[in-house]
Amino acid sequence: GPTWDGCSAVQVHMTNTRITDPEILERRYAVMLREFSIRHGSGGEGKHKGGDGVIREIEFLKPYTTSVLTERRAFEPPGMKGGGNALRGQNLLMRADGRVINLGGKNTVDVLP
Repeated sequence: GPTWDGCSAVQVHMTNTRITDPEILERRYAVMLREFSIRHGSGGEGKHKGGDGVIREIEFLKPYTTSVLTERRAFEPPGMKGGGNALRGQNLLMRADGRVINLGGKNTVDVLP
């Protein structure tokens, strides 16, 4: 808004869905949510700071084919009225052998425990 900082950890989606609660995610799928936190410092700087994003680290406990459909991975979210841009998001797959693969904004990948 014109007189306050942006809200942090907000999912904006065309269907206006909320972020899935960790307990629901772990109950419905064979996964463990290792981290679910605010990505401090990721919102753009300015008179009224942009809201910070989130960090979600998910451990897969069985093989899955999973997809990501996200935005703002190639281009930074722009600041408004002279404010600074926010940080780009990242979708990283960390393999058991130590490899880290950047999935980009839209991808489907097979994951293993």
